[in-house]
Amino acid sequence: MTAMIHAEQVTKSFGHHEVLRGIDLTVEAGEVCCLLGPSGSGKSTFLRCVNHLETVSSGRLRVDGQLVGYRESHGRLHELRPREIAARRRDIGMVFQRFNLFPHLSAAANIMEAPMRVRGVSKTDARQQALALLDRVGLADRAEAYPATLSGGQQQRVAIARALAMRPKLMLFDEPTSALDPELVGDVLDVMRSLAAEGMTMVVVTHEMGFAREVADTVVFMDGGVVVEAGQPGQVLVAPREERTRGFLAKVL
Repeated sequence: MTAMIHAEQVTKSFGHHEVLRGIDLTVEAGEVCCLLGPSGSGKSTFLRCVNHLETVSSGRLRVDGQLVGYRESHGRLHELRPREIAARRRDIGMVFQRFNLFPHLSAAANIMEAPMRVRGVSKTDARQQALALLDRVGLADRAEAYPATLSGGQQQRVAIARALAMRPKLMLFDEPTSALDPELVGDVLDVMRSLAAEGMTMVVVTHEMGFAREVADTVVFMDGGVVVEAGQPGQVLVAPREERTRGFLAKVL
């Protein structure tokens, strides 16, 4: 069975600054993987490489068996054309720290946009799907609301619904609750819990240790652009093997 994500010695540099320094990581289909670590450890950069928002500097990164953003010929990587990259990216949903909703569109229209433009879904079908997804994230009564009238937690749930509208096989979450007031975090995490329970493959960059302990199949601790430790939540969060992991958890738990 093909892994959903398979990274082999992935590096990423910005100029002379090496952000990722040889990442090896496998995420199986249906698995929830939580990436933990201090700011600047490379977590978000790795997530952005998974859907080719950032190009890798070296190594191989595959999603569902396909190289991300490249084809390989005679041992060399050749970047795909923008249209080919966009076609592969359709199967990967991403939810950012900031919600990035279109301010001039209602909640429903935000969700309808990509299925109509990218997948050619009719307006009627796209709206029906949008309303069903808003109901799923607990916002059935806010379909016609504009982002400026929604709380941060509500905007983030619309953003999750928008990503799900493309029927992705993989969902990436880049610190989806870090910009929210504490009392709004729970509703967003509840939606993510329901996705995990339904078998969605998810990679989550998060500082929510309770969520990682409860929902993750694998917890990965990163620091300095490398994977320091990876394993089941009960091992990494309760009995970490590495001193760097223990030091980090002592500050956040």
